[in-house]
Amino acid sequence: MSTIPQNIDLGKQPSESQDSPAERAGGRPRKRKRKSTSHLKIVPETLELREEIKAAAEEFVRTVAKDRPFSKDELEKLGRDFLERNEWPEKYLGFAMVLLGNFFWKQQLLAIPFERRMLLLPHCLKHAEGCPADYDEFGLDCETCGACSIADYKVKAEQLGYKVLVAEGSPIVLKIIVEGYVDGIVGVACLNVLEKAIDKILLAGVPSYAIPLHSGDCKNTSLDEPWVWDVLDKYEPLPEQRTASYVPLMRQAKMLFDQPHFDELVPPTRTGDPKQEESFLAKTEKISRDWLANGGKRFRPFITLAAWDAAKGGDLTLADPGASEPLDIPAAVKKAAIAIEAFHKASLVHDDIQDDDQYRYGEETLHLRHGIGQAINFGDYLIGDGYRLLAQCVVPEDPTAVADIVQKMSYAHIKLCEGQGAEMSWTAAPSLDLSPVDAMQIYALKTSPAFEAALYSGLRLAGDVTEYDAMVSAFCRHVGVGFQILNDLKDWRGDVRNKVITGQDAMALRPTLLLALAIRGANADQRAVLESIMQGNDESPLQRMERLKQVFEQTDVFTQADALVEKSRERAEALADDVEPESLRRFLYFLVDTVLAPEDEPTPLEQQNMLVDLSVSSDS
Repeated sequence: MSTIPQNIDLGKQPSESQDSPAERAGGRPRKRKRKSTSHLKIVPETLELREEIKAAAEEFVRTVAKDRPFSKDELEKLGRDFLERNEWPEKYLGFAMVLLGNFFWKQQLLAIPFERRMLLLPHCLKHAEGCPADYDEFGLDCETCGACSIADYKVKAEQLGYKVLVAEGSPIVLKIIVEGYVDGIVGVACLNVLEKAIDKILLAGVPSYAIPLHSGDCKNTSLDEPWVWDVLDKYEPLPEQRTASYVPLMRQAKMLFDQPHFDELVPPTRTGDPKQEESFLAKTEKISRDWLANGGKRFRPFITLAAWDAAKGGDLTLADPGASEPLDIPAAVKKAAIAIEAFHKASLVHDDIQDDDQYRYGEETLHLRHGIGQAINFGDYLIGDGYRLLAQCVVPEDPTAVADIVQKMSYAHIKLCEGQGAEMSWTAAPSLDLSPVDAMQIYALKTSPAFEAALYSGLRLAGDVTEYDAMVSAFCRHVGVGFQILNDLKDWRGDVRNKVITGQDAMALRPTLLLALAIRGANADQRAVLESIMQGNDESPLQRMERLKQVFEQTDVFTQADALVEKSRERAEALADDVEPESLRRFLYFLVDTVLAPEDEPTPLEQQNMLVDLSVSSDS
């Protein structure tokens, strides 16, 4: 079995709505609130009914255009229309969405060679607590058990050439897709897990086929086993046009930092000489380049590449995700994308020093490993490298393009420093003089410019952007602020994929929106608690965190923050609604859905097994 990252969750698939492509290309409904959906995830009780719904779903999807994937809201609308047309109850909505997605993607999945597919299976179907199978680096070793049918699928799939994982945990399937290990997913999971995967897998356009388990907890349950064999050992050439997918561009963004492409685009100076690469003169370049080339999700470089493609019509979203050759993207666009990542990585080094953060990408920060002075120098080196790359982004037919991009980058740097300076100034003398507007202004300065620079650079390298200038700035401000609020919430909900320590920002007493909302909503007693926390006293960081969390809960700041994320999402989508061409409008929607995707609080098992996925967090 091929070596792949460990511990994955499941695969899930997009679908298309009954609307015409033109109707779907317009503005989207503002129905975004994520309420409890447990009552909508009932699996039909009898095999007869399940087979009836399955057959109807296959027929229903025959008339659906397959030019691009669905958003989750569009798939939900399609599911509701499907149930209403067949007079089935709303409680089967989740089940119907899975089946509609299956048949939307089925032909494209069947056209993927077996060795480019992944089979994802749940924990033991029969005796989860007493399962004798051991975990290895790829999940459960089921062949030693025999208590359920998982081993049958696993052995057959591996014989065909599939990569197979039997595991539970965070849905990191998209990361594995982007890494280039597989092009399609066959997954077995409960509807709860399938729902979590929809936002990430569906949006990107990954061919998938899912078989729902009969109960909601993914263990001690059963499934309709013949449904697995509908696709597991079937291969058919693709008879129709490929559906648009961002996976090729995601892979291209990752490829920029892989060898030999990285050295070709960013040639080393000292470390390129074997006689010098181990010398003390080469240390700065060696560590800085390693920091740039490894870690993170390459989301900002992806934005630049995809924005350029979207402005050009979006043709690269129809490229074969399985192709090994680089996409036809000008070197100037690739270098700009790498430059943006260099600036971002430099800001992370300096930010970690200023905030005294302990972890980045699940490892000790650079200043803890090499000292503060060295780490500052590494960051400065990357800034210089970024501007060197931008200077090489020659666009002969548009000589002012590079100057415009450099100016945008310089503004982004200035705004970032202003935001970081404001945060440090307040942290040096924390007080109750912090309003929600103050916190959001800091967010807009610290986070939004990076998104704006990445998006603007791709668009500017594609041509004139005069008509997009105001939109790009406002769009990125809303997305950036919403993203930072989500990051605040992750800090309290245990974002182990990044900072490892729950409540790290809170314990450091940074001017977060959550704190500002608590100050605004606190009564006299709660303000006294907040004042005491800010004074430090003699309590431990954990005690301080517990007291702060209590005030946050009493003042209902988590609910208010969620509402502000929704408002950011709605405002960003409203700006995207009127953008032309359609390919750019669709990409802006994709950014909103990806950057501002709701995050569920991780389970204890997920906290053990989480790896980085595309959905953006503060290290991306």
